[in-house]
Amino acid sequence: MKKIVGIIGSLRKDSIHRVLFNEYKEISNDQFELIEGEIKDLPLYNQDIEDQPNSVAALARKVASADGILFFSPEYNYSIPGGLKNALDWISRDDDKPFDRKPAAIIGASPGAIGTARMQYHLRQVGVFLNIDFLNKPEVMVGKAYDKIKDGRLIDDGTIQFLKKHVEAFSAHIEN
Repeated sequence: MKKIVGIIGSLRKDSIHRVLFNEYKEISNDQFELIEGEIKDLPLYNQDIEDQPNSVAALARKVASADGILFFSPEYNYSIPGGLKNALDWISRDDDKPFDRKPAAIIGASPGAIGTARMQYHLRQVGVFLNIDFLNKPEVMVGKAYDKIKDGRLIDDGTIQFLKKHVEAFSAHIEN
């Protein structure tokens, strides 16, 4: 079975992106195994640190051995959250270039109407440098997320059905 690493861009333990990660994991479990690549313990990127910290090395190995990457991320100030950008910066310095040509997709949710569109486009720009092979369609930008998530569960049937279509598209993407 294919292994996919999910990186959650929010550090909050009860974030809506963790809910989406958990729901996506459940929806996709017959297509691939979704495991979390945690970013909360990574130190701030500092080029003066010559030896890669253990937490960074572990995440880089996890990404390198994965068949694909899913980013579940909020938008902070119209862009990529600092914790996620920090992880990308650290992993980009790994000698094995774990993101190179790795199939990936972005899933974002927001209490607002546009559901992380700006962050997703910025992440795609960073992905050009890292040579990440992003799935272009369907894009997952869940707007009005607080109306669709209750008590730690995704309750909106339309969003659940859309995520199922995304699982199929992403499964096909990682096979190519």
